[in-house]
Amino acid sequence: MEKYTEWKKEIEKIISEVKGQVSVSFYDLDKSTSFSIDGDKKVLSASMIKLLILAELMRQVSEAKLSLSQKITLTDSMRVGGDGILKVLDSGHQFSLKELAKLMIVVSDNEATNILIDLLTMENINALGRNLALKETFLQRKMMDSNAKEKGYDNYTSSDDIALLLRLIYEGKLINEEASEIILDILLQQQQSERLQRYLPSDTKIAHKCGDLDNLENDGGIIWINDRAYILVVLTGAMPNLECRETIGKISKYIYNKIKAIHPLLL
Repeated sequence: MEKYTEWKKEIEKIISEVKGQVSVSFYDLDKSTSFSIDGDKKVLSASMIKLLILAELMRQVSEAKLSLSQKITLTDSMRVGGDGILKVLDSGHQFSLKELAKLMIVVSDNEATNILIDLLTMENINALGRNLALKETFLQRKMMDSNAKEKGYDNYTSSDDIALLLRLIYEGKLINEEASEIILDILLQQQQSERLQRYLPSDTKIAHKCGDLDNLENDGGIIWINDRAYILVVLTGAMPNLECRETIGKISKYIYNKIKAIHPLLL
């Protein structure tokens, strides 16, 4: 645990160099040891809430309430802005629930996300969060719902909650082993790489989900160095987006280097 105390202090130094808000959660999956910095702090989740939505989809699939092969037809009423590609497709296209789930995670498609929220229901998604013992993660509005936001509704999480979700996925315990494997496979296909991977080797294996808003950048994932794996979640805000991304990248690079340093065979 002594080395983790040192690591925590060094990360606190990195955080002290910026004026924004940063929370960090680290979990060594080989040693079952962790530390966090403001890990229990509730912050805006941005698209990281999509992890919980994906988990609820897999719960309903596991109970045979839904099938991943089930088709949804795009309609004009589903249109929404922000990230994604569905918004530029013509109505009438059909997608399976698995394809919508991949779009929601891999390219953070907001239209796919809202379709799944309507199908799964916000109530069920939040009930799963409570059942998983997530303390600060809940969904209050659909993606790009400015009216709900103006009324004070938003989506929240904490770095500790995201780290817990990722640990359950890695251990095959998020819903069940099959569901965890499907979720992990989707997270490995993530196409956004400017945060945790910013200063890491381009071939680094990582299963992650990120999110961003104005002056806010979040990322959390399972990172492998050969057969060694660890979880790192860094949530940042109240500073320019580029500074947020650079801060996440610096913290990620520090942890990566430390993991490699204590395991020479991984070099």
